[in-house]
Amino acid sequence: MTDATQAATRDLQDMDRHFLHPWEDVTAIGAEARTVITHGEGIYVTDSDGNRMIDGPGGMWCVNAGYGREEIVEAVAAQMRDLPYFSPWSATASPAAILAERLASIAPGDLNNVFFTTGGSTAVDSALRFAFFYNNCLGRPEKKHIIARVGAYHGSTYLSASCSGKMLEKTNMDMVEDRVHLLPKPNPAERPDGMSVKAFCDEKVADLENKILELGPDKVAAFIAEPVLASGGVIIPPEGYFKRCHEICRKHDVLFIADEVVTAFGRLGHYFASKDVFGVEPDMITTAKGLTSGYLPMGALFISDRLIGNIKAVGNSAKGFFSGFTYSGHPVAAAAALANLDIFERDGLLGHVQKTAPYFEKRLRELADIAVVSEVRVKGLMAGVECCLDPDHPDEDRDTDFLLDVDQICQQNGLLLRPVYATAVMSPPLTITENQVDDLTAILRQGLEAASAR
Repeated sequence: MTDATQAATRDLQDMDRHFLHPWEDVTAIGAEARTVITHGEGIYVTDSDGNRMIDGPGGMWCVNAGYGREEIVEAVAAQMRDLPYFSPWSATASPAAILAERLASIAPGDLNNVFFTTGGSTAVDSALRFAFFYNNCLGRPEKKHIIARVGAYHGSTYLSASCSGKMLEKTNMDMVEDRVHLLPKPNPAERPDGMSVKAFCDEKVADLENKILELGPDKVAAFIAEPVLASGGVIIPPEGYFKRCHEICRKHDVLFIADEVVTAFGRLGHYFASKDVFGVEPDMITTAKGLTSGYLPMGALFISDRLIGNIKAVGNSAKGFFSGFTYSGHPVAAAAALANLDIFERDGLLGHVQKTAPYFEKRLRELADIAVVSEVRVKGLMAGVECCLDPDHPDEDRDTDFLLDVDQICQQNGLLLRPVYATAVMSPPLTITENQVDDLTAILRQGLEAASAR
């Protein structure tokens, strides 16, 4: 690293002080000298000082096909030359139409209606608004309550953030309080001593039904749930929980919204996890992230034919869903998504994940022999390694600081992590090989042991 390189990095970090980053402490804007990422190739990113690192979180759960995919770059450039924009209000464009048909063909059940958004938050917001719209159309204006869960993350619009259950992140932020209800976190590790996982599952399913009955089924519009609580620390509910919750919703005529912004497009080895992994055909599915592998912002809400049919059945009067975005079905983003899906098919990425995921889990679970590691949670190619320095004296701030130390050590040794409080979260590009899994886990072990020694 030359003096000129270091100076260039410092210049960029100084400019970055004008960039108010997501989740930033506004009392300390500009205080952090952030790593400047300049290049990406495969599962690796390189910073402005020339340091090459495994991208442990895969960007933000999103660079599924990996970096440096020229097919996506070329498709985007060609589409920009042909048509960089169209108004989705008054026209359509071939990339958006082709993508909608292609997505409907791989979606589970009767989820044949694709509503394009700008990302995951707007996909969730749109799903919740559609639930309200649906009940208005059916003459049920009181059926507007939403049930979600503590520990969940659903986005950062006013409505989607209100349904998120990461409680610390609600501090100083206004939320919808009269229509949103959070159930206890379905984390088996937090069950009472002596309770079996099966009994815990029974209790968490009962939490949902009891809340519906408490509010009144005629008042509850929807239950929204991630199959795996991703940003909550990769919390994996007990087996059967997701399917049983879906059955409860059907029993009480409550819409079931699967938030697959993280788990869709290969993260668990399938295009959609709801049916193929958890045996559920939801009323709506929200997606984003892996849809374009993060190359361009895009989200999609899938709505079932059943819901559309129920609206049509109440009469022939027009019922406009007055929601949408300037960039709904953006042709350049759609071109990126189509090229991304081509890569999935040509390279057999879903099969690769199914083959690699067991090895990923095996190597990560070996970290449980480190005293500070309290739990290792893995599903597909997403994982959370939770740490606790002293289980007899819990201290979240202390353990969060420890993870920040681990993160710094790992970065120095060639691995980017994503600390979520006391959990190191990972969701590497789906192209990761077993040898690269070995590298990732070896660096993480080194970071955990070095931070523990301090």
